[in-house]
Amino acid sequence: MRLTRRQALAGISSLGLVPPALAQSSEQTRSPIAISVRPIKAFEPRSPEKARFGQLNFRGGLVLTASHPRFGGFSGLWRSPDGAELVSITDNGFWLTAKPRSHDGRIVALDGAELAPILGASGKPLHRSRYYDTESLTIADGVAYIGVERTHDVLRFDWAKDGVAARARIVPVPREVKRLPSNRGLEAIGVAPAGHPLAGALVAIAERSGGETESTLGIILGGRQPGLFQLARHDGFDITDLAFLPGGDMLVLERWYRPLRGVGMRIRRIAGAGIKPGAMLDGAYLIEADLGQEIDNMEGLSVHLEQGKTILTLISDDNFSFLQRTILLEFELV
Repeated sequence: MRLTRRQALAGISSLGLVPPALAQSSEQTRSPIAISVRPIKAFEPRSPEKARFGQLNFRGGLVLTASHPRFGGFSGLWRSPDGAELVSITDNGFWLTAKPRSHDGRIVALDGAELAPILGASGKPLHRSRYYDTESLTIADGVAYIGVERTHDVLRFDWAKDGVAARARIVPVPREVKRLPSNRGLEAIGVAPAGHPLAGALVAIAERSGGETESTLGIILGGRQPGLFQLARHDGFDITDLAFLPGGDMLVLERWYRPLRGVGMRIRRIAGAGIKPGAMLDGAYLIEADLGQEIDNMEGLSVHLEQGKTILTLISDDNFSFLQRTILLEFELV
């Protein structure tokens, strides 16, 4: 659809393409924060000696708290290939950066934590624009990509050059993405690794593009085979994140939540060779958990290697509610 001049100007303004003088410098500053942690020593409190859950071994976890009013709502997660750097985004437009610290193979703290606003093209914070609902994150080859719900956009940031000071640029998406239901947008995003048939392509999946029992839409942007695919959904679980294993298989994090009934979590492994335009994807579950285990509203997933071991890190979105928790978990893929 061709935009009118007024519509085009409105869209440019909302992304932050306004004179820099209008951007408030105070909103562009980083805010160091002190994160308090409470260790999670047992993933299943009723069986404290149990470490194996499905195809994963529990390594440890933390309940995170901080007094900063912007702390919480973490919906996307990335860790550097060696695990030394952690980046997360809140679902209201802020970066969290930190350095995980471990002892005896268990994560014990997040050092040097900072919050900073995610910036539009002119430096205007996204939380002051219609692009405020930032839900998914990946970083590859020095570039960060964020999926924005409600507007159904993908934003690109020059992370290697500017870090949290990087400014958003829109990545064009197929019209099918723009037609996704409100608040059911691109919750999962990742970049296919080297050696994969889609190497370098951006892969994203909608939380839920159809009915309760229907599959959901996935997209492949760039690379040699751009296009659309479908991912099967089961038992009312919604898609909340994805991450690629070094060998090319894709892990998909899923969440089930009903008020007054509880929350559930699953991680599914999808064969990398099957990810291509027109595919209907499905795969076996590596782990399933509910309120019998230490989970909350799990929305972020990352994969890194540590001394030859494949480590999965997960983070929860507390929805800025005192009834929920921000949880960081680590597992090793068996």
